[in-house]
Amino acid sequence: MTASSIGTPEQLRDPNYFPAIYRAVPLGIQHVLAMFVSNVTPAIIVAGAAGFGFGSNSPDFPELLYLIQMSMLFAGIATLLQTITIGPVGAALPIVQGTSFAFIPIMIPLVAGKGVDGLAALFGGVVIGGLFHALLGTVIGKIRFALPPLVTGLVVTMIGLALVKVGIEYAAGGVPAKASGAESYGSLSSWTPALIVVFVTLGLKFFARGMLSISAVLIGILVGYFYCILVGKLPVAAISGSWERSAAFALPMPFKYGFEFSFAAVIGFCLMAFVSAVETVGDVSGITKGGAGREATDKEIQGATFADGFGTALAGIFGGFPNTSFSQNVGLIAMTGVMSRHVVTIGAIFLIICGLVPKVGGIIRTVPIEVLGGGVIVMFGMVVAAGVSMLSDVVWNRRNMVIFAVSLSIGLGLQLEVMNVAPGSANALQHLPDTLRILGASGILPAALIAILLNLILPETLADEATEEVSGGMAGHGHGELVKDDHV
Repeated sequence: MTASSIGTPEQLRDPNYFPAIYRAVPLGIQHVLAMFVSNVTPAIIVAGAAGFGFGSNSPDFPELLYLIQMSMLFAGIATLLQTITIGPVGAALPIVQGTSFAFIPIMIPLVAGKGVDGLAALFGGVVIGGLFHALLGTVIGKIRFALPPLVTGLVVTMIGLALVKVGIEYAAGGVPAKASGAESYGSLSSWTPALIVVFVTLGLKFFARGMLSISAVLIGILVGYFYCILVGKLPVAAISGSWERSAAFALPMPFKYGFEFSFAAVIGFCLMAFVSAVETVGDVSGITKGGAGREATDKEIQGATFADGFGTALAGIFGGFPNTSFSQNVGLIAMTGVMSRHVVTIGAIFLIICGLVPKVGGIIRTVPIEVLGGGVIVMFGMVVAAGVSMLSDVVWNRRNMVIFAVSLSIGLGLQLEVMNVAPGSANALQHLPDTLRILGASGILPAALIAILLNLILPETLADEATEEVSGGMAGHGHGELVKDDHV
């Protein structure tokens, strides 16, 4: 399907253009396929951290199905806010919303080992953080100065570094198998499905074109899934049983897990909202530049931020996680050349239908943890790569090197030290109040705050010897240069 067969160049650049329905439907579903795995993965990770995820044998394991269902449903609803708009809420652009990876390092300490009981405080934070995110829409243009590429690139890199461990644990057999000391953990039979997913994903990403390349992770997981069926790792009876036990239709329940005010959760979600808001500004700009060849208007940026926040708050009420714009779909618009918001509306409706049909989640939860691990390794590695790409926009003078060095050292150091100690053991933050300990455990918030403050207060120039002294003569002298690759 070529762009010229869909409409004229003027029509393709118009967000209000509606292609013929038989062309619009596959284009809309294509957007869903490009983001589907990334959208449901955070729910699986949070459930695993709480203790009722894959392989946990927890009586609360069925709750994972509901979290997956809400991830699909509210990604669709938040996307509709962007494409259809309600008053000032929404950009009236083809922006695809989905569950944000950025908040995972904040959510994990909040729920770690607490089971379903830990979700009340988490979703309380999601709701309040979402409302705060929406308020940022009124001032987003004025606060961007505090979040230059040095800060946002550092935060995104830290998010990826916090998550890469999850991919390895999943690929090796899952956290429950690791905790129990199972002999199968790390065995060849565990690693093989994960490696198949990685190799298929890489093969399609670099040697295929079009939708095969865009959906490489999804196709890789499907190949790994069928491999597990063929070798008996995933019995067909388990799939059919999960399908039969899942309802054909179910509505979301408001405050299903309760509502609890946690200062740590609220502060964490509000601070990460800044990062998410800046990411959305970048995605809106990318869509208008790539699809229409123009800069985004202030109204579009403001409307997109409003939709981000209100979509997140609405999701939190019903048990959904924070939403943000999905960057991979920005690349898809640039690739297809189709700027129509109505195409993305069709994809949003498809997501909503999936979210109202628990049987879809019933199939997703049968995916072996090792298969998911292969996909997660690629996805979270790409988060790190995205952060490094953002950092390549930075002019690496001595001032910026010092800011990055101090922020990364403290943030990553806390992340490695606090998050990886055994339960009950001493850690570097044990004497802090619970709120500060939870906020500091991710490492991301301390790193971001330090980078923001240092960037605002340090002078623009530092003496040469000031940096050479602390870098052992290894100070770089290069200037950042961003090389764009639309296929990544």
